[in-house]
Amino acid sequence: MKTVVCPYCGFGCKLLIDPETLRVKPYRGEPNRGKLCPKGLHSVEIVNAKDRLKRPLKRAGSSMVPVGWGEAMDEIAGKLLEIRELYGPDAVAFLASSKVSNEENYLLQKIARLFGTNNIDNCARLCHEASVHALKLTLGTGAQTNPYEDIERFKSVLIWGYNPAETHPVVMDYIRRARKGGARVIVVDVRETTTMAFADYKLIIKPGTDIALANAIVHVIIEEELYDEEFIRSRTVGFSEVRMAVRKYTPEYAERVTGVPAETIVEVARALALAGSGAVMWGMGLTQHVSGVENVLAVIDIALLLGYIGEKGGLYPMRGQNNVQGAAYMGALSEFLPGYVPLTDEKFRKRVASLWGVEDLPTERGLYLTELWDAIEGGDLKALYIVGENPAVSEADFMKVRKSLRKLDLLVVQDIFPTRTARYAHYLLPASAFCEKEGSYMNSERRIQWSERVCEPVGDSKPDWEILTMLGRALGLPGFNYTSVEEVTAEYFRLFPELEEKSVEKLKNSDGIFLPKKRLHTWEFATPDGKARFMAVEMITPWEAPDEDYPLVLTTVRLIGHYNTGEMTLRSPSLVRLMGEPRALINEEDAEKLGIKSGDWVEIETRRGRIRMRAEIGNVPQRLIVVPFHFKANRLTSPALNKAGTPEFKFAAARVRKLGNPNGLKVQR
Repeated sequence: MKTVVCPYCGFGCKLLIDPETLRVKPYRGEPNRGKLCPKGLHSVEIVNAKDRLKRPLKRAGSSMVPVGWGEAMDEIAGKLLEIRELYGPDAVAFLASSKVSNEENYLLQKIARLFGTNNIDNCARLCHEASVHALKLTLGTGAQTNPYEDIERFKSVLIWGYNPAETHPVVMDYIRRARKGGARVIVVDVRETTTMAFADYKLIIKPGTDIALANAIVHVIIEEELYDEEFIRSRTVGFSEVRMAVRKYTPEYAERVTGVPAETIVEVARALALAGSGAVMWGMGLTQHVSGVENVLAVIDIALLLGYIGEKGGLYPMRGQNNVQGAAYMGALSEFLPGYVPLTDEKFRKRVASLWGVEDLPTERGLYLTELWDAIEGGDLKALYIVGENPAVSEADFMKVRKSLRKLDLLVVQDIFPTRTARYAHYLLPASAFCEKEGSYMNSERRIQWSERVCEPVGDSKPDWEILTMLGRALGLPGFNYTSVEEVTAEYFRLFPELEEKSVEKLKNSDGIFLPKKRLHTWEFATPDGKARFMAVEMITPWEAPDEDYPLVLTTVRLIGHYNTGEMTLRSPSLVRLMGEPRALINEEDAEKLGIKSGDWVEIETRRGRIRMRAEIGNVPQRLIVVPFHFKANRLTSPALNKAGTPEFKFAAARVRKLGNPNGLKVQR
């Protein structure tokens, strides 16, 4: 049996795969302890999909024709160098993948920076970059603070804008253990979720009112003097500013704003404070708003108020994709070098440059992923190299993205399937699937794990690290003489003091290595003075509001059997059967007013477009419509960005009308 990291969520389950039969069993060690969700169990089904990309292709008019690897790489490199010569290095951008390994993300950001640009980003921009910014501001480190194992010993678990029962099913085992040990579980969301079945308190709030609720909880804890005075005095700054800011956020005020009863807010605040320890967990229900950074700051304030960081608690921004944490840590972000080190940190930047054989690297922040499309429209960006991402479906207001993709002088897509984005490519490069290559991945708790190769790549496809090594050589960049993926691992280990003494062999023969260590901030914070910063925040209203024309609020959610743009799960027969037909959830009273019954076809429209789906009468609040990612949902979502560059996927003014049951209507993708 070979040990492989699951290709789906950021929990980081390990799979045992039989090379002969490709049958999957759960790994008994950390972190999944013999558990798997349906996606992991059926993950290898994608390997034998009929439409796998098996050879390099290049555009010839309206067709894609086969081309040899050498010819493809020479032509791509020649065009990239020509564009750099004519327009400068910032006319080129690189989009990394949260699905490929640490080594492969490391190589792509190395290519970008040696090419002369910081236009390197990944889909962390769409999910938890708001968490990174908030955590950097307050604690100095932009990542999850504690391992999963700590959850089960804490006496409270606050879950906010996050539905782990469907998005990270295996982490529910830790939450259930915590509850069995006496922990109080509190879940905050805009609808009743599957996770709420395990909760002691279920707080259903009006969309976009998270800050009012968080500030009200802080208000109660301060008013009743339930905070950890010693922790605040010795390890934080900014408490007095927060005390002043939350004065107006009484439970009664918060009830009017959020819809959560004042007495419930008081009970929850007391339950959290009196627990003595706690995990604060959140997801994209908190980050994907124009107030995303501030939303995260508000819940961090709760943790700081109670001293729930280090031994007494932890902050858990649960990552969506299996290596989104690794992609970010490897430097595939336009504002950070590896390790979330700012580009302006001259000492570290020079260290990276020296390792790569050059004197210095560019220091100006590159384009965020969500800024690429305006740059293309404005003529500033001419070429885009995409590895394993599908922005033609995953981006908010994706019709604008598709229009931009058509305008590029050069679009290279490196992937395992002909995605929707691949339709616009000038070159298609076939990559190997997750079990056809080896390398390391970093899960949400910052655990680096090794993933073994189980089977041979199909056709003439290659591991992404090999393709990127070929590209680096073709571009004439220094240091691209790798002959194995382990050489890349050893190189990125040299960037981090915590890994310098570690060997690749140790990584391969363990349950993983934490970077920088298992628990952060147990004694001091990674700020200049070693203290955490309270950050007072005020309510920020969504970018657009419901009105007479668009009276509902549209929000998006994940399903247990479906993943992201569906390129993997919709090629897995078992998961397709499990998921069934996706439906839009609508409140019973709203449906009755519109004459809608479960199973009816409806048209959902926002100011950006319209889609059609079947409706399902669901347990959702009035004036809310819930649509699963990504069945063309992003034709509708708001492109408004927060401070971290993340779109407001979770709030859009919408309207719905019944279509009846015309023959031949099908779910749009």
